[in-house]
Amino acid sequence: MEDYLIRAITTNKEIRALAVNSTKTVEEARKIHETTPVATAALGRVMAGGLLMGSLVKSGEETILSIRGDGPIKKILVESNQKGEVRGYVANPKLPLKLTNNKKLDVASAVGKGELVVRKNYFMKEPYEGRVNLISGKIGDDLSYYFTKSEQKPSSVGVGVLVDKDQSVKAAGGFLIQLLPEASEDTIDKLENNISNINSLSHLIEEGRSPEDLLDILLKGFDYRVMAEKGVEYKCSCNREQVKGVMVSLGEDELKETLAEEGKVEIRCHFCNSKYEFNEEEVEKAIKNNDKTQEG
Repeated sequence: MEDYLIRAITTNKEIRALAVNSTKTVEEARKIHETTPVATAALGRVMAGGLLMGSLVKSGEETILSIRGDGPIKKILVESNQKGEVRGYVANPKLPLKLTNNKKLDVASAVGKGELVVRKNYFMKEPYEGRVNLISGKIGDDLSYYFTKSEQKPSSVGVGVLVDKDQSVKAAGGFLIQLLPEASEDTIDKLENNISNINSLSHLIEEGRSPEDLLDILLKGFDYRVMAEKGVEYKCSCNREQVKGVMVSLGEDELKETLAEEGKVEIRCHFCNSKYEFNEEEVEKAIKNNDKTQEG
């Protein structure tokens, strides 16, 4: 099954629902960053959340999820957009294997206590930023809490990643269910019951359940129509000019010191591990152009 996302609304206009299969996308991230299973699961869960949230913004806008905790993973950063493109990384990709009491990957302990920050970069508008404390570190619960607390949109988010014995990604994906203002108490009760019937999202995906199948379970008893469907993929937007700007931000003194020691400046993209090298002439020219820009 190819990775894709669907967005739907119930015909009574009381529920917005999204579901995504991101198995191949998370596997691509695992290969790029060479993550161990717990780091793979943590990053994959945030990537699924990012894809779901990114699908709700307009074209040309992007969503950035940042999680900082006191656990050993330290930081998770994921960027996504309305096209279904996502990229991300974890600060500590080589976490040792740690399981919960029921033998699942212990993502919550890896994340620890901390903060979730959501930044939405709008086209031709001031960016929006919302932040909440992490309530569990399990990612799905934290995203649900963010929507309800920061955006005042009662929501349920489920994200899951199943890692195989060879450390590859066997299944990954998620769902986002939001109550719209017209939602009745009967709708809420029925929806809560449906959500409680999902014991393991990642195992449903492993069984071959499609995003439509997931919505059939979540929206049992409701009529709904699919509003949009799109493929999703891991895609980095870095380029040489962009990275050159990052290089200049390191400061003239540090750049000259690096040139003296190495004869070049090397910058590696956090998201895709692409390596960019700049020689002495390129570095000096970039510094001069930056000085002129600041003077102007």
